[in-house]
Amino acid sequence: MNERLERPVEIETEDATLQGDLALPTRATGVVLFAHGSGSGRRSPRNRFVARGLQRAGLATLLVDLLTEEEARIDDATHHLRFDVAWLAGRLTGAMRWLAEDDEVGSLPLGLFGASTGAAAALIAAGRLPGAAAAVVSRGGRPDLAGNALAGVRAPTLLIVGGLDTRVIELNEQAQRAMTAPNRLAIVPGAGHLFEEPGTLEAVVDLASDWFTTHLRAA
Repeated sequence: MNERLERPVEIETEDATLQGDLALPTRATGVVLFAHGSGSGRRSPRNRFVARGLQRAGLATLLVDLLTEEEARIDDATHHLRFDVAWLAGRLTGAMRWLAEDDEVGSLPLGLFGASTGAAAALIAAGRLPGAAAAVVSRGGRPDLAGNALAGVRAPTLLIVGGLDTRVIELNEQAQRAMTAPNRLAIVPGAGHLFEEPGTLEAVVDLASDWFTTHLRAA
């Protein structure tokens, strides 16, 4: 198994200092930045599970809280910040710039992994910084919330949706029609929105690892 070094990091953006966890396997071939979904953060068990799978595939990962502790407390009560995907994309672009300047991973091609509303933020950020991200993966995401920004995305995008999550499948198909970048919709049979069913999150790891390694290598 690929050995990895993990360290906490602080990321300075235009309006906040964000907390993150950067994991760097030996001989990493790329780095994947995670954009968490509604009410989630860098300690999300599902995203950490996916991150470990990507690390085994030789990819560095950065899991970051896009909200500060105070903002998270406010959002727990109001739920409004988690759906402000354009604002979250601003935080994400700040993290992308931080990665580009980091001595250890700045030279590695970058991928974005978004879950739920974080998928929309990832796609908006990819469109705002064209060429910065070489690939995007969405898990159970709401890429439709990116709206008109979808047409500006250039990074190859994989949309992973559970087979039981019928409404979200429809929303992902809607987003596909608005995209001009190469894209694919992958439906995991027997999976619900959170991919809690046995074996379904492992399927996400396999799909995401293949997508990132293929497109980051090409970059």
